[in-house]
Amino acid sequence: MTERPGRLRLIEGGRLRPEPVQGLPEIRPRGQGGFLDVALHPRFRDNGLVYLSYAGSGREGLGTEVLRGRLAGDRLIDVQVIFRMQPKLDSNIHFGSRLVFDREGLLYVTLGDRGHRERAQRLDDHLGTVVHLLDDGRVPTDNPFLGRAGALPEIFTYGHRNIQGAALHPDSGKVWIIEHGPQGGDEVNVLVSGVNYGWPVITYGAEYGSGAPIGEDTHKEGMAQPLWHWTPSIAPSGMAFYTGERFGRWRGDLLVGALKYRLLVRLKLDGQQVIAEERLLEGIGRIRDVRVGPDGLIYLLTDEPNGRLLQLSPID
Repeated sequence: MTERPGRLRLIEGGRLRPEPVQGLPEIRPRGQGGFLDVALHPRFRDNGLVYLSYAGSGREGLGTEVLRGRLAGDRLIDVQVIFRMQPKLDSNIHFGSRLVFDREGLLYVTLGDRGHRERAQRLDDHLGTVVHLLDDGRVPTDNPFLGRAGALPEIFTYGHRNIQGAALHPDSGKVWIIEHGPQGGDEVNVLVSGVNYGWPVITYGAEYGSGAPIGEDTHKEGMAQPLWHWTPSIAPSGMAFYTGERFGRWRGDLLVGALKYRLLVRLKLDGQQVIAEERLLEGIGRIRDVRVGPDGLIYLLTDEPNGRLLQLSPID
């Protein structure tokens, strides 16, 4: 797991190893930036590759970057940066970033609008996009904007505000995402190649404080509608599909962490339709991430000065 100040930690046998993983570059946390997500290569057992996203610095400011390295004991070796968000900006907010590998071993990286909302509608920079990469950072040949003048070839989708949750659907193999909205307008979406998800032209959210409307409306031709949205906002973060056996009635459901209300949300699905919502564990903490372990249990990571890794098991 990652810690925002720049540490990669390992937990073994239910205990946190006392020293962080060595061999990483220095990370300077600022605002919402720092170390972000961690993902293992689909063939990790063979190649030991670990992928990390973080807020990287440059002369112009900060921007989300992705590195990979090979885990050798308690150290990362052969570390290389495979993606750098452009441009870097003097902004401390909306970095994204989630890392998801699909069934073909291709990597999706979610990127926030960095507080420059109007740029989420552009294709000539990375703000407010999801990029689609080969596992070494090269651009796949079927990316939707490859070869288009004025568009960055690695962009897969655009019109996003700040995606803080992403997971691969266990049946369809599609990447689902959760966008953290402004004052309301948190969205559940399914990524489709080349699609414009509308921010900030359409949204169910409003300006912080004043409640003034944002953009043109909630719908517009050529822009995708969310599968589900929360208004008022729950401040969603990490997400996972439940695929285990231990919580049998939850198989196929979507689990979402909520920062604002300090709880776990369970969305009951019928295909790509949300048919019910349940709110659980209210007050347990600011849930930053949700994962399902190979043991079928659910793991929650809290975002607090004294953060906790929580394990949920069913009661007979």
